[in-house]
Amino acid sequence: MDEPIPAHQIYRIRRLRRAELPVDTLKLARFLIGKTLVHDLPRGRLSGRIVETEAYPVGDAAGHAFSGQSRANGSLFLVRGTAYVRFTYGSCWLFNVASEIHGVGAGVLIRALEPLEGIPGMERHRGVSRLLDLARGPGRLSAALKIDKRFDGIDLCSRISPVWLGGATRRLGVIGISTRIGISRAAHRRFRFYERGNPFVSGPLRLRP
Repeated sequence: MDEPIPAHQIYRIRRLRRAELPVDTLKLARFLIGKTLVHDLPRGRLSGRIVETEAYPVGDAAGHAFSGQSRANGSLFLVRGTAYVRFTYGSCWLFNVASEIHGVGAGVLIRALEPLEGIPGMERHRGVSRLLDLARGPGRLSAALKIDKRFDGIDLCSRISPVWLGGATRRLGVIGISTRIGISRAAHRRFRFYERGNPFVSGPLRLRP
């Protein structure tokens, strides 16, 4: 794969249109590898290149939508490109993207980012200075980009949304596929996608060659 871009650079990132997002959870999880997650704050922009995702498709026993629509998971049943942000493990927020048509519950978990813009801000939010640790893992990336429940249900394709999905900043490397991480139900399913060889990918070394 290409070498990571120096963290001090500024990027011209194009917002993705909803029409570009595949209407299929597995396809969307793969499509998002190499794309960008952006949070525009009053004091500047935080952004990272998506290098790892997990798909939780329709009918998946491990997915938050499996038991049906509720007040807590309602955003998963909105149109693809909607944010679903959920507090879990009693300690962190997880950022997901709804992935099907309105009324059908499914989503893609964003598991890791390669930091691009706003590195000093991410360091403050996380309380760490090691670049590799800023957004390597779903809880870490939400903290680094200052994403929490306030952004649950927002349209990530809207021109006015402060948190949004952007296009690629450089050529994508080879995409790897593996089983998902940290779940017990349907743990055998190969629904995790990542950029091979990228040091910002999370998980055991055996799952990120």
